[in-house]
Amino acid sequence: MRYSLQQLASIFNIEPKGTPLSAFELEHLLTDSRSLVSSERTVFFAINGERNNGNNYIPELYKKGVRVFVVSDELSIDFGLLFPKAVFFQVPNVIAALQQVAKFHRSQFSLPIIGITGSNGKTIVKEWLHQLLFIDFQIIRSPKSYNSKIGVPLSVWGIDKTHTLGIFEAGISTTGEMDVLEDVIQPNIGILTSIGTAHDDGFSSTKEKVDEKIKLFKKCETVIYCKDDAFVDEIIYNNNNSKKTCFSWSKKQKTDLQIADI
Repeated sequence: MRYSLQQLASIFNIEPKGTPLSAFELEHLLTDSRSLVSSERTVFFAINGERNNGNNYIPELYKKGVRVFVVSDELSIDFGLLFPKAVFFQVPNVIAALQQVAKFHRSQFSLPIIGITGSNGKTIVKEWLHQLLFIDFQIIRSPKSYNSKIGVPLSVWGIDKTHTLGIFEAGISTTGEMDVLEDVIQPNIGILTSIGTAHDDGFSSTKEKVDEKIKLFKKCETVIYCKDDAFVDEIIYNNNNSKKTCFSWSKKQKTDLQIADI
């Protein structure tokens, strides 16, 4: 699917600045200037991080033909003078704007989605599932380990009408992140791989970490997890207010899937 500037303006709830581009159709979301594919149908999100300032790449991309940019509303320049043929959306938060576009795109499709989270094993579980299911489904999945606040929207953006199943990872490092990722992925099947020590410094306790991770499952119909971690088992049970289906596996006790030997 492709989206017009008018649709983007509606998603962001702001009007763009610059030269109107009536024929523009969005096809590619760009956050890394090195990944430019087609300048004619690309929107560049100028993300400012600790190491890189996305605004620095605007002149280079403009020379290469990119004409639509999403920038922070703190950027104060004369767009018309410096980039007379371009359009700029100035937003309060560029990453949030990227997530908004992906969320809107996800809402256009009703295919089943598997959401995977946990401290370890997200990528390998995703790849195993793909190997098991690709014969029966046309699958869209996270490329590599695209599971962050930037990677998730870029992954979800790849959904198109040919796909019949989605498998996406969601990784977090602190509180307040999973609600946003859940809103973008909107999974109806959830998998928790494991809970380890990764990113412990971003949470006040293991319970807070688990509580945050399982927010990915708040609208899921089915949640799959290992019952051998009694702490995780108790939290999932206590948080299952909607009585969603839980499918658990174990190497130690009887449950839905008991592993007797490896």
